[in-house]
Amino acid sequence: MRTAVMTVVAALAGAALVSGPFAWAEPEPYLVGRGISDVTGPAAENGMMGYSKFDQKTTGIAQRLRSRAYVVVDRSTNKRVAYVNADLAMIFRAVQEGVLGKLQAKYGSTYTRENLLLSATHTHSGPGGQSHNLAYNLSILGMQPQALAAVVDGITESVVEAHEDLKPGSISLGVGELTNASVNRSRVAFDRNPDKGFFPAGIDPQMTVLKFKQSGNDVGAISWFATHNTSITNANTLISPDNKGYAAYQWEHDDKGVRYLDDTAGFVAAFPNTNAGDMSPNLNLKPGSGPTENEWENTRIIGERQNRKAQEIYNGPQAAVSGGVDSRMRFVDMSAVQVEGRFMSDGKPGTTCSGVVGASTIAGSIEDGPAIPGFSEGMQSPWKKLFEPLQMEVPQWLRDCQFPKASLVPTGLIGATPNIVPLQIVRIGQLHLVAMPGEVTITAGLRIRRTVAAEMGVPVQNVLIQGYANDYSQYVTTPEEYDSQQYEGGSTLFGRNTTPAYQQELGKIAASMKAGSTLPPGPNPGKPPFTDINLQTGVVLDDKPADKKYGDVLSAPKSSYTRGETVTAVFVTGHPKNNLHRNGTFLEVQRQVNGQWVRVADDGDWSTRYKWERVGIAFSNATITWQIPADTPAGTYRIVHHGDEKSGWTGKITGFTGATAGFTVS
Repeated sequence: MRTAVMTVVAALAGAALVSGPFAWAEPEPYLVGRGISDVTGPAAENGMMGYSKFDQKTTGIAQRLRSRAYVVVDRSTNKRVAYVNADLAMIFRAVQEGVLGKLQAKYGSTYTRENLLLSATHTHSGPGGQSHNLAYNLSILGMQPQALAAVVDGITESVVEAHEDLKPGSISLGVGELTNASVNRSRVAFDRNPDKGFFPAGIDPQMTVLKFKQSGNDVGAISWFATHNTSITNANTLISPDNKGYAAYQWEHDDKGVRYLDDTAGFVAAFPNTNAGDMSPNLNLKPGSGPTENEWENTRIIGERQNRKAQEIYNGPQAAVSGGVDSRMRFVDMSAVQVEGRFMSDGKPGTTCSGVVGASTIAGSIEDGPAIPGFSEGMQSPWKKLFEPLQMEVPQWLRDCQFPKASLVPTGLIGATPNIVPLQIVRIGQLHLVAMPGEVTITAGLRIRRTVAAEMGVPVQNVLIQGYANDYSQYVTTPEEYDSQQYEGGSTLFGRNTTPAYQQELGKIAASMKAGSTLPPGPNPGKPPFTDINLQTGVVLDDKPADKKYGDVLSAPKSSYTRGETVTAVFVTGHPKNNLHRNGTFLEVQRQVNGQWVRVADDGDWSTRYKWERVGIAFSNATITWQIPADTPAGTYRIVHHGDEKSGWTGKITGFTGATAGFTVS
C-alpha cells in the first residue's frame, strides 16, 4: 500500500518529494490566500435540500454551515483561480451568478466564470430554495430569497477574505487511501462496467490533499474524497454540515484552535467531494446505519476518519506543486450533444437528450434516503401551483431517446432542470480539477478523468472530478449503469450517452487549455420560468405570554453538572428568520473567569444544539442544549440566548438577550 501511494505521489509531483521545515529551497512561486464565512440560512420553517421530503423543514442548528475559499495566483504570469467549497447540498447557477455579481462589483474583471470554481460538500441537512430551477425548489415550496442571500453573501465574504489574505506562499500535494468511510450503494449498476476492475473494492479510496503555506507557515488544506455527505437521515430537521463538515470542524476547531467568532485568520480545512455519485457513508447500506445505528455518532466517526487520514497525508510525503495556474469554462447544451463514435462503447455516433426525471428518481436511494412518496398526490395538495408546470406528458421521441428509462417528467423541456450547464477545468500546477455540475459515479468519473488526462498529456492521477460544482443537473452514470436504471441511472437527466458526451466536451476544454487557446462561452442558459414561485409563508409577527419577556428562561438548568452530562435551558424567543445571526450565534455557553463571563461555545460547535419550536400561533420557544465535553475545566457556567422579535404593530425587528443563572461543572 505504501509503495503504491508513493508512486501516485511521485506521479502527481513531476518534482521531488519534499518534507521537513527546509523543504522549500526555491522562492515561493505563488500567492496564496484563504478565507471562511458563514452560509447558514433560515434556522426555522425553511425546507431542507437533498432528500426531497416536503415535511423536512429546519427547526434549529446542530452546527453552522461554512464556505471555505482559497485563492492561488501564479506570480510569474499573474493568473489566478479562486476555489470555494461550501457546506451546501449543491451549487446552483443562481448562486454562481449572485457571487460573481458581488465579486465583480468589488474587483472588476479579476474573478470570472472561468477562474471561479464554486463547489458544495453535498450535505442534505441545510436549507434549500436557492435555485432558479423549479424541480430543485419543489419540496422547499419555492425559491427562498433569504436562503439564497445567505449563501451568496457568505460565499462572497469567504472569497473576499481569501483575496485580501494573499501572501507569498507554496503548495504541496499528497495522496493516500481511505477504505472505511464509503461503500458502493449501487453495486448492481457498478458491476455492469467492463472497467470496474480499476476499483477492486467497488469504491474510490483515493484521498488527495493540497497543503497551503504562507512564508513557511501552514494556513490551510483541501482534502478531496468521494463519499456522500448523508450520514444524517431525512428525519433530521437541524441544520448540519454532516460528516464532511465535522471533518473540517475537527481539524480547524479541535486540532488547530480556530474559533469562528473571533476576528482572526486561522487554519482553513475544506473537505470537498469528488465522484461520489454511488458512494455512501452508510456502511450498512441503509439510512443512518454504519458504523453504528446512531446517525450523529456515524457523522462524527465518518468525519473523523476523513480528518485523520487527511492529516496523515498532510504530514506525510508531499510533492511540491509547480507550474502554471489556468482555467477554462464554457456552457454546453447537454440536451443535444452529438457524440462522436470514439467515445461510444459500440463505436457508433450517439446523442444526448433533453432532461427527463425517471421513475427511480422519485423512488430515491434506499441506502441514503427515499425521495418523494405518492408523487401524484401532491397534484391535489395546497402546493398544486408548484406541480402544475410538471404536468406535461413526455413526448414519444424523448421517451425513445431516454430508453430504457421509465420517463416521468420532461423537466428539461419546461425549464424545471437545466439543459445548458457550465463545464470547467481548473489547473493548479500539476493538479487538474474537472468541475462537474452534478453527481458523478466513480466509473463515470474515471472515464472522464482518463479523457482529460489524455488530452492534457498528464497521468490520470493528476486529474480529479470536482462534483457539485457551479450548477446542478443531477447524476452522471456510465451507459452500462444507466441501463440498470437504479436511482443514479434514473436521475441521469440527459440519457444513456451522458458520460460519453461529457468526455467529448471536457476533452475539448482540456485541449484548449493544453494549447493555450481561448474558448467561446457557449450558449446562454438564460433564466428559466417559474423562478419566483414561493409558497412558504414568512414571519407575520411574534408574540409571548403576557407575564413573560423575550429572553426569559422557561426551564432552567440544574445547579450543578459533571462532564459528559447535558445541560438544557428553554427561553421565550422570536422567529429565527427575523435575524439569521450569520457570522454570529443564537447561543453562547459562557464560563465565569475573574468575574467576567467568557464565551466557550456557540451554535457552531458540535457540543451544542439550538432548537426552535412554535407554540400556538405566534409564541416561540428556544431549547438550548450543551453536552459538556470531557475536557471542560471545572467552574461556573451559564447559557445565553440571542434572539429577535418582530412587532405585529410596526413590523420592526428588535434583538434581545436572555441568560440562565450560573451552574457549576465539576
